[in-house]
Amino acid sequence: MIAATAAPIVLEGRYRLLVAALIRMRRSRRGRWAIGVGSGGVVTVLALLVARHFVGVLLLFAHMLKAYGWGRLFTADERPRPLALAAGNGGAALIGLVLPGRFDDAMRVAVVRRYRPCPAGVRALCLSLVMLGLIDSAALAPLALAAAVFAGTGTGVRAALAVVVGAGIAAGALIVSLPCLAANRRSLRFRLGRWLSPRTTSLRRASQAWALVSTCWLVRAVALFLLLGALGIGYSFPLALLFLCAGAAAAALPIGPAGAATQVGAGAAALLASGVGASQALGVAVSLGALGILSGTAILLVAIACRTALSLAPAPLP
Repeated sequence: MIAATAAPIVLEGRYRLLVAALIRMRRSRRGRWAIGVGSGGVVTVLALLVARHFVGVLLLFAHMLKAYGWGRLFTADERPRPLALAAGNGGAALIGLVLPGRFDDAMRVAVVRRYRPCPAGVRALCLSLVMLGLIDSAALAPLALAAAVFAGTGTGVRAALAVVVGAGIAAGALIVSLPCLAANRRSLRFRLGRWLSPRTTSLRRASQAWALVSTCWLVRAVALFLLLGALGIGYSFPLALLFLCAGAAAAALPIGPAGAATQVGAGAAALLASGVGASQALGVAVSLGALGILSGTAILLVAIACRTALSLAPAPLP
């Protein structure tokens, strides 16, 4: 409970580091026109590149599912728009190229807050990201169990997958118990407890978020299944699940190198442990990472173009 309540404060500090740079994006009218035209052109190019491969289309769909799942973790009066949440996920995928792990969450907060109107405050967004991390862990547990049972891996890899399963079960138990803990009279004595009580995700909304996030992971698994076949490794759903679980577990590290590099390395290592050749494993990891970044960047630029178009629209006459 203490870790779940302290994490939003840590994320808020990282958000402050990024927000100063994002404030400079507000330029003159000519600058906004340039951003709108430029982002529109880049969106068109990226959409054509991504649409050439069905994997990219699936990854775009997975981004939207994740955004809708994230949205279920807000109360009705604080819920941002789905496009803003999808843009936050896209910005996180892009920032993962250059900044260490967990700065992607700060990027999510910064992008969603800059996408006006945003009814949610910084702390509410950080709390939703903590809950989203728990939902992610719970959604990965059955996939990790399937990978441990069906993937032809060694004892070490199966033990690592068992840790992922255990973490998912623990996350699910915490999600179920949080509403009761937040409604406890002892918690309501404190200011933080009174703030958390109306914002704690109910079991109904948590179940909806879990269903959407689980579907997101399944769509990603199908995309990786197709990519494995296209690159000559073979159509293997257990290998796809193994790759996803390894990358997700590496992304959960609190401190590490750039998020995208960490996930690529963990996924490639998992494939190597399963007997896949080094060049093929690296090719799959780099290809999936590049497609993920392209799809995330496309969604981010679509959101920027829509926001710029709204700001340039003439005000209605009285």
